[in-house]
Amino acid sequence: MEAIIRRRVEIRGRVQGVGFRYATDGIALDLGLAGWVRNRPDGTVEAVFEGAERAVLEALAWCRSGPSSAYVQAVDVHEEAPERLARFEIR
Repeated sequence: MEAIIRRRVEIRGRVQGVGFRYATDGIALDLGLAGWVRNRPDGTVEAVFEGAERAVLEALAWCRSGPSSAYVQAVDVHEEAPERLARFEIR
């Protein structure tokens, strides 16, 4: 069984008002990940992905481009201890 990992990401650029949270929710569902995604007041999007390492790394790679209407300038990734979340949600 593959180890469960957790990564928190902050995504900067034109990432609000372009469907980023909804697309992230779909990607997380497709990859079987738990966690959450939200818009932050500073114009960034923050997300937490928890699950199999391979799936989390795939979600992080997707965040570097996002949906076609987004323009991602930077993605900061932070390693965190897994919390064993049950599902993915838009906050």
